[in-house]
Amino acid sequence: MKRSLLVCLAVSALTSGVAMANADLAKAKNCMACHAVGNKVVGPAYKDVAAKYAGQKDAEDKLTQKVLKGGSGAWGAVPMPANAQVSEAEARTLVKWILSLK
Repeated sequence: MKRSLLVCLAVSALTSGVAMANADLAKAKNCMACHAVGNKVVGPAYKDVAAKYAGQKDAEDKLTQKVLKGGSGAWGAVPMPANAQVSEAEARTLVKWILSLK
């Protein structure tokens, strides 16, 4: 029983650290200037993005490209500019984090 509890606590700590690290990455790469986790700023809330793309098999690839190249029309008239500060690996990390939000 104690071992199970320790494993659960360790997994929880690692998971929260990863989630926090990805929020920190979003801040460091200036994503949070236009987005927030729970509410619309200039762009949609990350939780809304996660809900919209939930269950779509190609969502991770599609959104990774949108972070890298920008896009328009999916959330209204305001375009999302390409983020030249983000590598493809960082974009994929950010997208995985966003899609994990509920």
